[in-house]
Amino acid sequence: MLKAGDSALIRVQADGYQLPFADRSFDITFSSYGALPFLPDAPAVLREWARVTRDLVIFSVTHPIRWAMRDDPADLTISRSYFDRSTYIERDGQNQVTYTEHHRTIGDWVGAIVTAGMSVAEIVEPEWPAWNGETWGAWSPERGKLIPGTAIFVAKVP
Repeated sequence: MLKAGDSALIRVQADGYQLPFADRSFDITFSSYGALPFLPDAPAVLREWARVTRDLVIFSVTHPIRWAMRDDPADLTISRSYFDRSTYIERDGQNQVTYTEHHRTIGDWVGAIVTAGMSVAEIVEPEWPAWNGETWGAWSPERGKLIPGTAIFVAKVP
């Protein structure tokens, strides 16, 4: 087991589509917001994560309902279809792409997990904490009281 300050910890930067690890190398694979929504083929990455994992794959994404709303924490108006899977793209002044994010519905994420050969163990939709009065991006206490901001998927590897 690794301990804080363990000098044996090795950091590896790799392509998520082709990880340089043997099958079933890890007990758990975990990813927070900064990976899957930005990849065009998230199901392929989940297949690769399942390959190198023995037990659980856990990942979190911005809750898909967020895509249906404007990027304004006080605005609760549905402005586009939840089912609109078009890629969100931002460009700079020279029309160069600076940001892309790929929308997937809850059903899309569940399908990707199952297609990767795993089963869904749990889907967690955390409630906004009552103590949190902060506004962060499009999320605020007002919006958080009504809809979740995060979806956490726990997938079981066979």
